[in-house]
Amino acid sequence: MKFNPGGGSMNKMIKQAKQVQEQIVKMQEELQQREIETSAGGGAITVRVNGKQELLAIKIKPEVVDPEDIEMLEDLVMAAVNEGIRQSQEMVSTEMAKITGGFNIPGL
Repeated sequence: MKFNPGGGSMNKMIKQAKQVQEQIVKMQEELQQREIETSAGGGAITVRVNGKQELLAIKIKPEVVDPEDIEMLEDLVMAAVNEGIRQSQEMVSTEMAKITGGFNIPGL
């Protein structure tokens, strides 16, 4: 007589964990290709960020460039970049929650 605690449920759990892991890897690859576009200053600064939170592009309207007020331009760029990164992180969290069922998995 074989000793089989759990009646094979451990193997089933391992198989499910591998499937979830494969889905996560696939989703991470897909999210790297997705882009978020956001702006600040009423569209004066526009940025694009991907799902890896990498800044892809910055567009600055010429009329916002004032040599007498560089600090305002810096603030607008920072606000647009931070909002793009925040939205990208939110997109990743939302998509990963669909796979993990809302469980927080370290490293994701």
